[in-house]
Amino acid sequence: MEWSPLTPELLVSDYQKSLSFYVETLGFTVEYAREDPLFAYLSIEGAQLMIEERSDNEWWVTSELSHPYGRGVNFQITVSSIDPYANRLMDDGYQLFEEIREEWYQVDEVERGNRQFLIQDPDGYLLRFMEHIGTR
Repeated sequence: MEWSPLTPELLVSDYQKSLSFYVETLGFTVEYAREDPLFAYLSIEGAQLMIEERSDNEWWVTSELSHPYGRGVNFQITVSSIDPYANRLMDDGYQLFEEIREEWYQVDEVERGNRQFLIQDPDGYLLRFMEHIGTR
């Protein structure tokens, strides 16, 4: 695996619950983990993120965290097909934050299309799963 030059680290309120969501429900791979503090470096189809259970030693927290975490940001995860991820989430009883839809975005002289949906993780971080569907 090649390490990404930009990898978000998400503070989570319940490490085991978040780890289960990312690994068991979504299918992320644990690249490595630590026990103190509880931490995991995760990847899926080349996308990478880190989760760490909240503690009193978070020197980089800029203000009080309250649910939902990550307000104002969404993490786009580009995958080959969004359907297996949406199906796994719904099979596990999760409700999509935004249903699957097709979007087209202007990029220079063409429009690039994608299919996407949004889901909130157990702490409310917003994940946008996206697959490319072509240009027009």
